[in-house]
Amino acid sequence: MAEFPDERQLVLRARSQLDQWTKSARKEAYAELFEGDEPVLSPEEVQLLDALDSELERQGGDGVWGTDQYGIHTAGTSSSDSSLGVVCVYHPQITKDSVLRGGDNLDDETEERLNAALWQYSERVATLIEAELDEFVRQTQS
Repeated sequence: MAEFPDERQLVLRARSQLDQWTKSARKEAYAELFEGDEPVLSPEEVQLLDALDSELERQGGDGVWGTDQYGIHTAGTSSSDSSLGVVCVYHPQITKDSVLRGGDNLDDETEERLNAALWQYSERVATLIEAELDEFVRQTQS
């Protein structure tokens, strides 16, 4: 039980960095998945997501690229030696009845491809944030 306060303080300190890590990870994940040599979507599909993002932002929302949310947990992960990990607590998804509504002309196949890409993006962001968290923990504990 003596370690609990130390872990709690570590989580609180890490959470104060989470927004910064998330912004950086989002940029990196977007570049890897949508601008790289082998993008997961066609340029037209990326334009569709970007147009939807702009429309949602104009309506006062976070857009497509700002709706994903991440949290730090203390259950540990299989990929790190740390007792802390990162999880995506909200994956953006385009559906006809959600905040991220697809256009009326969005067929089911395209909607599924876009949602699969958004899922992959969110999971990549979480992995990148966790790498930052692991480095933070190593520096803090050394």
